[in-house]
Order: sequence, then structure tokens, then C-alpha cells
Amino acid sequence: MKALTEMNPRLRAGLGFGLGAVVLFAAAPALLTDFRLSLLAKYLCFAIVAVGIGLAWGRGGLLTLGQGVFFGLGGYAMAMHLKLADAGEGNMPDFMELYGQLDELPAWWAPFANPAFALAATVLLPMLVAFGLGSLVFRRRVRGAYFAILSQALAAAMVILLIGQQGTTGGTNGLTDIEGFFGYDLDDPVNQRMVYFIIAGVLLALLALTRQLMHSRYGELLVAVRDSEERVRFLGYNPANVKLVAYVVAAGMAGLAGALFVPAVGIISPALIGIVPSIEFVIGVAVGGRAALLGPVLGAVAVAWAKTALSERFPGTWTYLQGAMFVLVVAFLPGGLASLWGMVKRRKEATAPPTPPAEQPVLVKEAAA
Repeated sequence: MKALTEMNPRLRAGLGFGLGAVVLFAAAPALLTDFRLSLLAKYLCFAIVAVGIGLAWGRGGLLTLGQGVFFGLGGYAMAMHLKLADAGEGNMPDFMELYGQLDELPAWWAPFANPAFALAATVLLPMLVAFGLGSLVFRRRVRGAYFAILSQALAAAMVILLIGQQGTTGGTNGLTDIEGFFGYDLDDPVNQRMVYFIIAGVLLALLALTRQLMHSRYGELLVAVRDSEERVRFLGYNPANVKLVAYVVAAGMAGLAGALFVPAVGIISPALIGIVPSIEFVIGVAVGGRAALLGPVLGAVAVAWAKTALSERFPGTWTYLQGAMFVLVVAFLPGGLASLWGMVKRRKEATAPPTPPAEQPVLVKEAAA
């Protein structure tokens, strides 16, 4: 253990990514059933959102309570393309014909028939919205609880907008019954595994990108803005631009997670992108530890798994148990699950017996002849 902690950071990170690849690409598919593997794919989508929150909140101090908006934008962009592909060229998606409110495909739906446009929109559209909101908010020096409330209000407004446009967005039901994914049948377990492998690969790639950002000059500047914004401004940097980059990157990750969530689950709806899901994303990051790279991933997967396991065994009281888990972790592990190893290490060092001082060599002087 001591040799591992004293290892070169790059080598230690490489070993960590290698271990993560073995777990995700070899152990999980071998040990889990198809149903449980599909659940893990959903959890990994939440973990991708958590990685972005860890960057914005853990490093930049931006408590983002509206990541469900960006998750939903990416999810709806992907679902729109897949619904158009399922319907066939020149046809409207099934829910539009069911509700009977439209005679032809809306003009703003048409570009999503192009797969390149849809893929780009899953990431660029959330980043564009985050850039517009962040530019207005950060330049006016809105921060802390006020920024959190604004981001949460955006999530509520997004849900109201989607529900009100039943003929074009599916309303409360959302976009459901997605059958294909770029020509592959999602009912085939082999293709479902392919989707899982794509999600796992994207998660590892975004973890590597986030680690690079955290250890770069920008990462140091982001921490400086979090700790002392006025000093950073005095040094000639614009804190608004520094925070804006983190916010936009986190939004892009959330949008990509939403796009991957759609083929993994086969649905996207307002219930998945509102205030409650946004808060659950933040809870996962807090439980795992927002200051560490892997903390948000571990926390997001743990919270999502606990939600599924508790709802299966205790359908009437699982929400209370989930809340109790969050309270216990925050109360006794303020740094999250990622700080557990450091806490154990410090306790071992505190209880270890002191090492005796090394014996000093005795110098013998020869007597003068």
C-alpha cells in the first residue's frame, strides 16, 4: 500500500484507468446478467453527468442544481433522431400521429434526421445554452446560493416547456418506444451490450479529459477562483471566463450522457430532467466526494444502485432510506466515500507506535601521540 501511494502520479493514474477498464469491459459483462448490465449502463450515464459536476462544483465551487436541463437537451436531441429513423423517411414519429395535433413534421424537427447534426447537437446544444446562461450570470458576479437557485429554476422552466408541447415533444410521456440505434435493433441483447461498451468507453475517456483539465494550468486557476475570486481578478484574470469554461464543459458532458441514456433505456421524458433528478445528480457527487476525480463516479453509481435496490425491497419507504444514507455519509464523511481511504490511513498513522530514533555513531578520537 505504501509503495502505491509513493508511486509516480502518472503511473498510478494509468494503473487506475487500467483497473477501471478491466472492471467495466471484462468483469461486469462476465458477472452480470443482461438486465443488470443494462442497469449499470444507465448508472454510468449518471456517472458521466457527475464527472462534469465534480469539475464545476468540486474544483470551481459552482453548485449546479440544473444539470438535468443539459441532460435532457442531449437526450431529446438523440431521441428525436432515433424516432425519425424508426419512422422512416418522409414519415412522422408515431406519437405525433397518435395525438393528431400536426399534419406534417415541424420544421425544427427536420434537421435531426441527419445523424451528424443530431450527434453534434447532443453536445453543442447544451454547451450553447450553458454559455448563454453562464455569460449573463457570471459577468454579473452572481454566485453561491443565487447561482444554484437560478440553475434550478432553469430546470423547472424546461420541464414546463416540454410538458406544454405535447404534439412535438410527447408532453408528460416524452419520447418512448425507441427501437433502433443507428441501424441496430435495441431489442437484441448483443446490441444492448454494444451500447454498454460505448457508454463505458466514453466514461473512461471523459475521466481522462477531466484529469487533464484538473492538473493543467487552467485547473489550478479554477481552484484559485473558487478559493479567492478577488485575488484572481487582481492578478489580471477574469474569473467569469474561468467559471464559464467549467460550466460549459460540465453541460457538454451532461448532454452527452443524456444522448447515451436514450439507447440504453429507450426513453427520455420530463420526469428524468427536472429538479428532482438534478438534485439527485448533486447528491451522488456529494456522497462520492466532489474533490476527487473518481469520487463523483463512485457516488453516482452508489446512489443510483441504492435507489434501485431499496425500491425493490422497500417500495414504500425507500426514499427515506436513501435520504438517511445521504445524511450519514455527509455527517460522518464530509469528503465523501473517496475520503474513506485517507481517513483510515490517518488513523493508522495516529495509532502506530513511534519509531525509535536512529543510533548516532560514536566518534572515537585517537589520543595524540
